[in-house]
Amino acid sequence: MTNPHLAVANAKPAAPARARDTARRLALGAVAGPALFTLAWLVLGFLSPGYTLFGTLIAPYSPISQPISGLGLGPTGAYMNTAFVLGGLVLLAGVAGIFQTVRPSGRRPAGRVSAALLALSPLGLVIAGTFTLEAVMPHLLGFLLATGTPVVSFLTMGLFLRGIPGWRRFGTWLLLGSPLTLVLLVGFFLTFDPAAAGANVGVAGLVQRVLAVEVHAWFVAMGWLAYRRS
Repeated sequence: MTNPHLAVANAKPAAPARARDTARRLALGAVAGPALFTLAWLVLGFLSPGYTLFGTLIAPYSPISQPISGLGLGPTGAYMNTAFVLGGLVLLAGVAGIFQTVRPSGRRPAGRVSAALLALSPLGLVIAGTFTLEAVMPHLLGFLLATGTPVVSFLTMGLFLRGIPGWRRFGTWLLLGSPLTLVLLVGFFLTFDPAAAGANVGVAGLVQRVLAVEVHAWFVAMGWLAYRRS
């Protein structure tokens, strides 16, 4: 006859193990979300014939001079906006998975603050995909959340991870992501001009793509490390 007390004792460590495995798989969302979004603008940037914004035809589409958001209009609009929203949701799930795998004792408030700040970037992707360039203000809000909040969230997250064994080195590197993101964000605003973008002149589109890749690269690294180290 099976001892019920022994069965309960054996079941106790199984539940946390399953939770850790689920969190590890969920953390891979921080890899899959940015990969989906990046693949979308990379492919659609070559396929887009152009788009119409406020009655003005902008064609052909130039990935060098025009923003990623331009792909959210015209024939590529449905695909790009889906990538915005879906990529943001998957990345948000990844952020949740990362914080479920990192559970230091005695630093819960700092962890909650870091998680909340880090979640603003994927939320910005969702907003930017829900409201296109024709809804200027909410779309701009989405862009600033997606690319601007990492200036703060990478800083807080880096400090948070530096206090966790096994994450200290990455936390130190992540601190560099804050000023680097700020420099690229300022660079985008300095190079972006709506008239120049419409005339396919300038490099604002290229600068924005570098910014997007840089921000998402940190998320990918966090997601992958959470999956491997938890």
